[in-house]
Amino acid sequence: MNQPEPWDVVVVGAGAAGLFCAATAGQHGLRVLVLDHAKTLGEKIRISGGGRCNFTNLYCSPAHFLSKNPQFVGPALQRFKPSDFVALVKKHGIAFHEKHSGQLFCNDSSKAIVDMLMVECLQGNVTIRHPVDVQSVHAPQGTEHAHPSQAAVHSNNALPGGAGLQNERWLLQTSGGLVEANQLVVATGGLPVPAIGASAWGLDLARQLGLQVTPVRPGLVPLALDPTDQQGLETLTGLSLPVEIKAGQNSEESSEPGYGPAVFQEDLLLTHKGLSGPAVLQASSYWQPGEPICVNWLEANDISSVFDESRHGGKRVENLLAQVMPQRLAQAFASKLDVTERRWAELNKKDRARVINHLTNWQVKPTGSLGWKKAEVMLGGVDTHEISEQTMMSKRYEGLYFIGECLDVTGHLGGHNFQWAWASAFACASALSNV
Repeated sequence: MNQPEPWDVVVVGAGAAGLFCAATAGQHGLRVLVLDHAKTLGEKIRISGGGRCNFTNLYCSPAHFLSKNPQFVGPALQRFKPSDFVALVKKHGIAFHEKHSGQLFCNDSSKAIVDMLMVECLQGNVTIRHPVDVQSVHAPQGTEHAHPSQAAVHSNNALPGGAGLQNERWLLQTSGGLVEANQLVVATGGLPVPAIGASAWGLDLARQLGLQVTPVRPGLVPLALDPTDQQGLETLTGLSLPVEIKAGQNSEESSEPGYGPAVFQEDLLLTHKGLSGPAVLQASSYWQPGEPICVNWLEANDISSVFDESRHGGKRVENLLAQVMPQRLAQAFASKLDVTERRWAELNKKDRARVINHLTNWQVKPTGSLGWKKAEVMLGGVDTHEISEQTMMSKRYEGLYFIGECLDVTGHLGGHNFQWAWASAFACASALSNV
């Protein structure tokens, strides 16, 4: 068997979490190798935030994350705050701005963040190799907390020497040769956007090592509607407006375990397939198949003021509604409710209640999401009960770490998922450096 190439740390995955972890560990004096199967690195960073990368959120906290183990994120987020990453961005002279609700974006291209991470890796003497496939992984023999199998093989390609191998370090067979490391970091991300190389590599490795993986599904994703159930909105593609949206149910009301109910005030976008926009993306992480979502189209408007008869009684319903929403939508609702060209004062009490309820408690059952191709994140992942919240190391295997999106940690829209990438990577790199 060829002599394996030795490293202090091997990081599999050159996305946000992997590159930041590698750079930080390298700058602490460790010999770090990063492996990735993609031809072009940092593609998910590059396309994020409409090409400007919403790289963090000033108000990031555990309340903005979903997980079956919700307290897990606290220590890492506390240790590496948004202000810490902002300081790094400023150090590299990257201009940025706040859009709203603490969301920070690059003024120019998101490529600036990719370039920054590459420079940080260079300063840590990190070696990056790509495209390289990791074909198999073997755990060290006799690891104190090792799974009883003592070794795990990822993929069908066994290592040369296979069953008789007595490795004392993590051993990886790659398309570029055999490498070994004292510590292995899995930063392979999730399943969204398969066109840019997303894969289940990290999840498959965890399962083959005997670690629990919670069920995964697309998150922050548009929702599809049955064409026959769009309730008069099918001709309004491209229309956007602020709404209040509710999704998710209490555990006793839901047939599937979810994250409970949630309410968001964001913009909703009508599409030819159904519903999108920030409001729907947020709601999608809480929504479960078969459940309805509820939309208040009047959002923050004072209902009593909008429908005050003394002020607006003489107005036609569609004109009254057009004061607080796009005219085309107002006309669609008036038509759907069969009150077109009727004045508000002419409606009886029952019809008024019907109009108000339809506008403030509009319910529809999506037929599904638009899937991994349109999802921004993955819900579920490596069960964080298996992982140390302080170091990101596996509780079963010494020297094995999971960071970023491959863990069962999913943030709300608005920079929280990037902050988790930075925070989990920093926690991991600190642990790597202290070994």
